[in-house]
Amino acid sequence: MKSVITTTISAADAAGRFPSSSDLESVQGNIQRAAARLEAAEKLAGNHEAVVKEGGDACFAKYSYLKNSGEAGDSQEKINKCYRDIDHYMRLINYCLVVGGTGPVDEWGIAGAREVYRALNLPASAYIAAFTFTRDRLCIPRDMSAQAGVEYSSILDYVINSLY
Repeated sequence: MKSVITTTISAADAAGRFPSSSDLESVQGNIQRAAARLEAAEKLAGNHEAVVKEGGDACFAKYSYLKNSGEAGDSQEKINKCYRDIDHYMRLINYCLVVGGTGPVDEWGIAGAREVYRALNLPASAYIAAFTFTRDRLCIPRDMSAQAGVEYSSILDYVINSLY
């Protein structure tokens, strides 16, 4: 699984060298932010059901036509699958916070997502709306500390941008 540490070591090894000072500074920065990432991961894990529900509700509120006949959410089964997908992404976001890199979401969430959404007639914009709502809903210090919020929002931004 890709993280700042594994990426740094892999690059140094591929070049047949020891990690440089700037490589080590990058790793050190990643380690220094670990407590904030773990706080965000813990808060997300403790409240993920509400986060998923609110994100999905925001998606269907913004794109209410999705519940029309022939659309991606025209049955309860399809609506449940949308919430399931949001839950899946939120777990991947949690894993990214734990490992300190985007590896989990890159490997299990983004690769091929656009193609799958197109093939199943699922608008990526609906998922973008759910994650944007989730990011914008974050309230510091109610939900987590400022630094944890930065880490959490950064991963959400990464997912949002990857779905465009």
